[in-house]
Amino acid sequence: MELVRVGDKLISRRKLNTALERIFELRCRGFSQQETARQVGVDRSFVSRLETLGEIRRGRRIAVVGFPVANKTELENMLQQEGVEYILLLTDVERWDFIRQKNGLELLNNLMEIVARVRDYDVVIMIGSDYRIRVSEALLGREVVGMEIGTSPIRGDREVDIDTMRALVRQLGKDKENDH
Repeated sequence: MELVRVGDKLISRRKLNTALERIFELRCRGFSQQETARQVGVDRSFVSRLETLGEIRRGRRIAVVGFPVANKTELENMLQQEGVEYILLLTDVERWDFIRQKNGLELLNNLMEIVARVRDYDVVIMIGSDYRIRVSEALLGREVVGMEIGTSPIRGDREVDIDTMRALVRQLGKDKENDH
């Protein structure tokens, strides 16, 4: 039903939903809670309480990029279960196909898109050679945690220890304030 009676008041669900959508739209666009509250005509504490009420994830956002990974499917499944939001894992064959199937401009554009996407995350776990990890740190200019699976150049797929990776993801995913 569109309208709900609460005591003497008649409340419009549509009006409430429109206000909620506007609040989340403004917050997603980068407006502060105070700016959002002012535009929607509510208290800042209301915006804060809404966010707390709907929050399903605490902690830092994690991206995992790695190649050449032998146990790719098993690792992807575990990372998804742990709530990792961005996963890009390639086997040795897949990484070479990724390069060979593109012309120079397509490859450059794809790599730039990947870099742009992972820059949005708080922590990037890079699985790869010592060289690839160093390049990732320089390129991203942010927190990159390396999991070295060999020295460069790596030939062939390498196993990634699932339990070690799970522990790393759990540790890195904690709120920074709670890390002491």
